[in-house]
Amino acid sequence: MDADKYLRTIQMLCPTCGSNQFSAVENESSDLVTCASCGRILTRDELLRENSENIAEHVEEVKAQVAKDISKQLHDSLRKAFKGNKSIRVK
Repeated sequence: MDADKYLRTIQMLCPTCGSNQFSAVENESSDLVTCASCGRILTRDELLRENSENIAEHVEEVKAQVAKDISKQLHDSLRKAFKGNKSIRVK
């Protein structure tokens, strides 16, 4: 299974204005980001918490895709394993 197929990039949105453009505060030791549109300053944890619904939605999409692909892969391998066997049929 190709794990790269399930990689996603999720855009974080500013909870105030909805912009997706952020800049990091000059001091790299801090976890602060600033919205380029409205100027709101947030920590990275706050930004993640504010975007948790969006993140959860993407996680559910990936989980559904993984489950579907695993099911197909298992079905195909069982079909191949029992190919030519008259007693066992895989539907």
